[in-house]
Amino acid sequence: MTDVVDSDELLRRIQRARACAAQEERAWRARGERLDREDPGDAGAVRDAEIRTVAYGVVLRVLDEILTPGKHTTPG
Repeated sequence: MTDVVDSDELLRRIQRARACAAQEERAWRARGERLDREDPGDAGAVRDAEIRTVAYGVVLRVLDEILTPGKHTTPG
C-alpha cells in the first residue's frame, strides 16, 4: 500500500474501525445470550460467542486508547 493519507483521514478510518468493532461486539454478545437462553446445551457455540465478544472488546479498548489516550486506565 503506497497511499499517503493525512491525519484527518487516518482519524476517520480509526473511528470507522471502532464503530465496526463496537457493532460486532454487541452482535456477538446478543448472539451468545440468545444461544445460552435458547440452546444451553450447545456450550461450544456459546463459548465461541463469548470469546468473540471479548476479542472485539479488546479491539475497542485499543482503538479507544488511540482516539482518547488515557481515558481508560489499565490496572497494573
